[in-house]
Amino acid sequence: MTIHVPSQGVYRIDPVASGIDFRAKHQFGTGTVRGSFALTGGAVVVADPHEGSTAHASADARSFLSGNKIRDRKVKSKAFLDAETYPEISFASTSFRQTDDVWRLGGILTARGVAAAANFTIESLELEAEDIVVSATAKIDRYAHGITAARGMAGRHLWLTVNVRARRQD
Repeated sequence: MTIHVPSQGVYRIDPVASGIDFRAKHQFGTGTVRGSFALTGGAVVVADPHEGSTAHASADARSFLSGNKIRDRKVKSKAFLDAETYPEISFASTSFRQTDDVWRLGGILTARGVAAAANFTIESLELEAEDIVVSATAKIDRYAHGITAARGMAGRHLWLTVNVRARRQD
């Protein structure tokens, strides 16, 4: 794991250079679905001490892509994400802490209008000129957001990998 702590300041997420990948089980756990969501914006605020740092981000629920048009329509439908009614998926941090060599970002993830706790593990944080490049992972329980359709056929948990490039703002 590579963690390079950036200098204090506000870093705006570049939606074009950032994104969310996911994987989930389906068909009673026998198969794996992989796909992505597009990030639409957000920011990382680096504080001193670093435990006071915060992050918030938004993703477009309508951007769900799994490579299967029928599945994509179903997941965006009212049965799952209800992306027309709730087009935004958002995250706002509530804690940033280090335990041993592991940094964790805790917060609230809101999907389909329902907020639930989410805990991300920072896998890497690197500095590239005025940018920070972060990769973080989390296991998300879709039932916590009221998304309970197709129990068994669609897995309860999603494993998210968020890849963010954010540019320092002066």
